[in-house]
Amino acid sequence: MSDEATTVRRATCACGQLAIECVGDPVRISVCHCLDCQRRSGSSFAAQARFPADRVTVSGQSRQWSRTGDEGGVADMSFCTECGSTLFYVAHVDPDLVAVAIGGFADPTFPAPNYSVYEGRKHGWVSIVGDGIDHYG
Repeated sequence: MSDEATTVRRATCACGQLAIECVGDPVRISVCHCLDCQRRSGSSFAAQARFPADRVTVSGQSRQWSRTGDEGGVADMSFCTECGSTLFYVAHVDPDLVAVAIGGFADPTFPAPNYSVYEGRKHGWVSIVGDGIDHYG
């Protein structure tokens, strides 16, 4: 991967009012097929990259909404007050990491995921492929 000291990635909501800058490489890139992530993303799955909280800077106005997943985990979703895009979230189980929606980076060269989780809820026509991806039911 790239040099941690020089890589800066910027993600924004659809209207650009809310932005997050992330320094260095993500510590985890994942795809989640759980029903909550499907609802949150408006798609058949959600893709996110987690960065250490001390390496992210948020600008703009956001609102938070806490959701409890079906296994009891709570996460605080942060979304734009103007366009409603969910740009990032923090799971209570791991408060030192910020999960940023990969689509917010609008970068087709963004690294591939390392994990695909809740595959038991994956749509039958979806296939997450690539080298080195861990698959979890």
